[in-house]
Amino acid sequence: MKKIISLFAFSLLFTAAVSAQSKIEIQGYNHVGLAVKDLKESARFYKDIIGLIYLDVPESLAAIRRWFRIAPGQELHLLLGRKDPVTNNDKNSAHFSLTIPANSADTIEAFLKEKEVPYHRQKRFDGAFQIYVTDPDGYVIELNEPKKL
Repeated sequence: MKKIISLFAFSLLFTAAVSAQSKIEIQGYNHVGLAVKDLKESARFYKDIIGLIYLDVPESLAAIRRWFRIAPGQELHLLLGRKDPVTNNDKNSAHFSLTIPANSADTIEAFLKEKEVPYHRQKRFDGAFQIYVTDPDGYVIELNEPKKL
């Protein structure tokens, strides 16, 4: 019985030590990198349609990279080199989401119609709106209003 109790105590201590050592502390979101087929076309989409702000790229990378500011300390990096199409481009599957201002869905929808950008708009369970658009490579982007209180 002493062996079982000792083994159990060791197991608990070992588990606690491993958990403490393997904990990863996330302090924020830095960037997402997307492989794209046509760097100029994708950069134009993220600048002119999504409204992101260009960031400087080192001269040595300018032919194969474009960087954008999403929000303070958050970036999108476009990486030239996609050869195969994005295949999981469905709003209920792989996508990323950008927060839009509250009550801005009507204005954004009018802008997308004006620019002839296909989209899907839906009201979420909490009353906030989500608008889904697809970039030139097939990545799905959710434009998401904050939760309604």
